[in-house]
Amino acid sequence: MRRPQSSRRAAPPWEERARAELTLARERLLALLAPVPAEELVHQHSDLMSPAVWDLAHVANYEEQWLVRALGGDAVGERRLDALYDAFRNPRAGRASLPLLGLQESLHYAARVRERALALLEQGPGPGAPERLLAGGFVYGMVAQHEQQHVETLLATLQLVTRVSLAPPAGAASAPPAPGRLVRGEVRVPGGPSPQGSDAPWAYDNERPAHCTNLPDFFIDRTPVTNGDFACFIRAGGYQNAGLWTRAGWEHRLKAGLEHPAYWRRGPSGWQRRRFGLWEALPEAEPVAHVCWYEAAAYARWAQKRLPTEAEWEKAARWTADGTPRTFPWGEEPPGPQHANLWPRAGHPLVVGSFPAGASGCGALGLLGDVWEWTDSDFQPYPGFEAFPYPEYSEVFFGSDYKVLRGGSWAVAPIAARATFRNWDLPIRRQIFSGFRCARDA
Repeated sequence: MRRPQSSRRAAPPWEERARAELTLARERLLALLAPVPAEELVHQHSDLMSPAVWDLAHVANYEEQWLVRALGGDAVGERRLDALYDAFRNPRAGRASLPLLGLQESLHYAARVRERALALLEQGPGPGAPERLLAGGFVYGMVAQHEQQHVETLLATLQLVTRVSLAPPAGAASAPPAPGRLVRGEVRVPGGPSPQGSDAPWAYDNERPAHCTNLPDFFIDRTPVTNGDFACFIRAGGYQNAGLWTRAGWEHRLKAGLEHPAYWRRGPSGWQRRRFGLWEALPEAEPVAHVCWYEAAAYARWAQKRLPTEAEWEKAARWTADGTPRTFPWGEEPPGPQHANLWPRAGHPLVVGSFPAGASGCGALGLLGDVWEWTDSDFQPYPGFEAFPYPEYSEVFFGSDYKVLRGGSWAVAPIAARATFRNWDLPIRRQIFSGFRCARDA
């Protein structure tokens, strides 16, 4: 219960946003899980993804560590849960064999942690709470983004389910934009000094510090590569032409038996794709999804182009004629349903070019939403990087093993959608909502 306004401390300016974002994330998480049969939530559908019940308790334990105990509150769950739900300590493939909390136990634990976290937000942190965690409300933004990111992870998990149809609930803004239209071509992005990274209060450590790079002029596709485009690559023998693939990519293609994107099959009237247990005719004008980095790079070479570097991608997303970088491709206004296909816009990809209001300064479209976009860059720290608040979020993944993805998918919430946000994954991964666009030298 809230205390009378007169007896409350002076609330920091970010408090209401923190409360709203935490509430929104939890409402979305519970709405996603509510219609799913309990047996699907406790089953591990692939070594690539956790049982959904693990993600639920992990989100709660993460919140307990950072919004309860780190800010001076008393423990909610047993300390053994810290190790049990440590993502770095427990690889996904083995999580089903752990002594996990049951579904109802996990829901109860998450509710109790949230109650304690909101009470601390109302009352203020205890003595000794780290000031840096609280600066600008960083730790609240971190936890809210973390929960929303796990909702996207859960959606990728549910996409693996084949026994029942589990189409995710659409949001209030679920109507498609009108009119949808297919946009083609490329845009030229001028070179020169190129701002990169962010010092915004809720930016992650791998986005920091803001800095500047120098780039030559380049061209980048106006929109992501579509399903129809990728079908042309398949028809032209792209999966049989070793010369289009990197050496590691060709070896992986042969070993994994790749012949087309994940969740595609040939039907009696052409290509079909599976979405959450249902097969449908392949929508050719939507961005291709569920391709790995090796497939994206092979397509780009077939098209006589290449993948953009992440610096190029960010330049295309933030460029302005006066050199003032934008937070979002269209400007500083937070993402709305007119700008991009982010949650809760549609619950699935939409026709490329459907959001002219979301165009970047150089004229590129769809840079946020629909699909994550593979870049040519390894996941590396920016100059002056400092791990915060723990190295397992970013630092332990730096190196040549992981490739950077940019832009966010239809499943990403606006809180985690910005032109500086960096995602990363192994170049073989396809269960994520990943696509790409091409670039070339000017």
